[in-house]
Formats: sequence, C-alpha cells, structure tokens
Amino acid sequence: MKILTVLTYYRPHTSGLTIYAERLAKAFVKRGHEVTVMTTQYDADLPLEEMVDGVRVVRVPVAFRVSKGVIAPTFGLVATKLVFEHDVVQLHLPQFDAPGVAFRARLFGKPSVLTYHCDLNLPTGFFNKIVNSVVHFQNNMAGILANRIVTYTQDYADHSPYLSRYKKKLRTFLPPVELPEAGEDAISDFAKKYKIAENNPVIGMATRLAAEKGVEVLLDAMPAILEKHPKAQVLFAGQYKEVFSEEAYAEQLMARIKEYEKSGHWTFLGILNPEEMAAFYPALDALVVPSLNATEAFGLVQIEAMLNNIPCVASALPGVRQPVLMHEMGEVAAIGSANELAEGLLKIFADKEKYRCDTVALAKTYDPDSVAVVYEKMFKELGVR
Repeated sequence: MKILTVLTYYRPHTSGLTIYAERLAKAFVKRGHEVTVMTTQYDADLPLEEMVDGVRVVRVPVAFRVSKGVIAPTFGLVATKLVFEHDVVQLHLPQFDAPGVAFRARLFGKPSVLTYHCDLNLPTGFFNKIVNSVVHFQNNMAGILANRIVTYTQDYADHSPYLSRYKKKLRTFLPPVELPEAGEDAISDFAKKYKIAENNPVIGMATRLAAEKGVEVLLDAMPAILEKHPKAQVLFAGQYKEVFSEEAYAEQLMARIKEYEKSGHWTFLGILNPEEMAAFYPALDALVVPSLNATEAFGLVQIEAMLNNIPCVASALPGVRQPVLMHEMGEVAAIGSANELAEGLLKIFADKEKYRCDTVALAKTYDPDSVAVVYEKMFKELGVR
C-alpha cells in the first residue's frame, strides 16, 4: 500500500500526537508499505523533504502562525499531488487543513481515515473562541468527508461532542507504544545524575508545561506528600521553557516550582530522547497525569510507565482514566483534585507491590506492529489492496 499520513506537526516536534504518528508510520514501513508523511515546516531549519527511518517526510513552508496553528498557503497544492499518488489517506486531527485533504481523497476516489486524538480547547478569550470555532468547523467537515474515524477508547468517544456525531464511522484502536531497552548502566547513570535515593519516593511527570496538563494540581498536592515523605522528589520530563502560548501559565507557577527546586524536591529534565525516557521510568515510584480537560484523551506516557511496572495516578477524565482502569495499574483522582492526587500517590508508596502487571502481555497489546495490523485490516475493508 501507498499510505499518505497528513498532520500539522511531525517529529522532531514532541507531543503525544506526533509520537503516535511516527510510531505508526515506522510500523507501516516495517510491514512493507510505502509511507509519506505530509506536514508543515514549522521550523525554518527543517528540510522541506527527507527520509527518516524509511518514511518520506514532505514539509510545506509556513507563512505565519495563528494561535497554536500554522498557515501554509501551498498546503493544498502539495496535498493534491500527494493524495493522487497514494492509495489511502490517514489524517491526524485536530488539523485545520483536514477537510481540504479529505475532499481531495473523495475527488480522486481514495479512502480517507481520520485518527482523532483529542478535542480542542484553547484558553478563554475572544480570539481563541474564534479559533476554536473555526477548527471545530474544519474538523466536522473532515468527519463528514472521511470514510472512517479512529480514536483510542470508547470511553473518550462516548464523552466527545465531536465523536458522538460519527458513531457509524467510528472505530477504537489502542495506540502504538514502545520504548527502547534501557540497560542497567543507563538506568544507574540516570539515577546518579539526578541524585535519586533508593528509599525516597520519586514522582514522575512527562509532558509539556501547559495549562491543560494540570501541573498546579501536583504542586498543590506536594505539601501532603512531603508531610508523609519529606524527601520525596518530582522529576519533570518534557519542555518547560518557551512552550508556545504557555508563557503566562509558566510564569504563574514558576515561583512555587523554584522553591521546590531549591529544596531538591523538583527537577526539570527537559525533553528526553527515547533512550533517556527508557532510563527515566525505572527511576520512578509513580507517574502522574493530572490533566484537566479533553485535550488529553489517553496519555501514552501511562503505558510507557506501566511497561516498566510503574503505576500511575491519572485524573478521572474520559479516556485518561482508562489505562489505570484497564490494567489495574494505579489510582484515579477526581479532575483538579490535589487531595485525591496526593491520596493516590500515598496509597502507591504504601504498597508498591500491589501494582504489578504482565509487562510482556502489555507490550504485545500496544506493539506498533499490532496497531498497524488493525489499520491495515480497516484499509482493506475500504477497498485498498
């Protein structure tokens, strides 16, 4: 098959969406398919075209940004050529350009599939309200034009205003998750680098410093945690400086975070590569995902942690609560509740042996090859050979 994957941001941009798209594209290539990723040149230093892990990446120049989105005037022109050349189109939403690409697929008789990662909820404000409305309209047009829509869990689909409109087209596939093997030396070196003591609880958070991620919930939970475990520490993996459109949020929290940094209770690790992430998880006693709204639909990092037998405390958001509930690997806290987040962590610290899973079976469930197989089956049902 010739598979065209279309999304606004692709690697080296780091988000759950881009990681999902990269893992799936590489899995398709390993299974013998020809894959082209069409995306935007969000950074002018990125090449317009390159081969990465067997995947052809085509980037369209960006003229300017609108909120977290980008405007690429030649996107439609490039899409016309690429859709015509491929057998099937897979789009990752939210994406402003999705309906135009889905329309071209209809025009050329090529099936199109939307992978819907999350609802869009920009911060309050008149301009963001307009952006939200435009993207919602674009997503709905894409949903009408697409042949199938894929999301992670039925739980999320049942609570999404968008997905509830397209029940007949909807399919639920668990996401692709994998990590490289971390050797004992790498794990030991990581622990030494960040001065991790064996008997002191370590709490992980792996995300961007962004308002919807609920970092303040963890901050509010820290006094209760430190009362029981005075030497507990937080390792924050992910971008925390110059996160686009999140500067005010970071400034709001930074004074509190710096106090915890000074006392050794909080460490920013920055963006870690896959090998570093593989050494990060074994250093933890628990991972937290205290997300606050439907821009989080699952939390791939929860599965990454569980593959290392590390339990999670997740907010009770639809979809986000599912990894803990499905695999019985942690606790669920009410959305925005620092008290319940602290209680969940303290439960885990008190009885870590209670939270164990079959990591081999878990790896098979989320293996990118297994996810690629279910996509292939769906493509074939749509007439792709």
